[in-house]
Amino acid sequence: MAGAPTAVRLVIGGRVQAVGYRMWTVGEATRRGLAGWVRNRRDGTVEALLAGPPDAVEAMVEACRRGPPAARVTGIERLPAEPAEAGAGFEERPTS
Repeated sequence: MAGAPTAVRLVIGGRVQAVGYRMWTVGEATRRGLAGWVRNRRDGTVEALLAGPPDAVEAMVEACRRGPPAARVTGIERLPAEPAEAGAGFEERPTS
């Protein structure tokens, strides 16, 4: 069911760097029509901001629990976000 746009920020832990996680996230989010961004963090996690229809955001959160084939996700911290923070389209950002 579609609804007003929603947004969430995720901090994804596990083996999520050097396994194609960011590139996979850009492809999956774009395919689902989401806006936002993804980036590596210096602590070894990956951070993503996802915005769009609630059903598409939730489906992407679930997909992030698996990630690409080489990833091993051990946990996801879910934080609130505002859809306006996402901008237009979905992009990879520099490490923070």
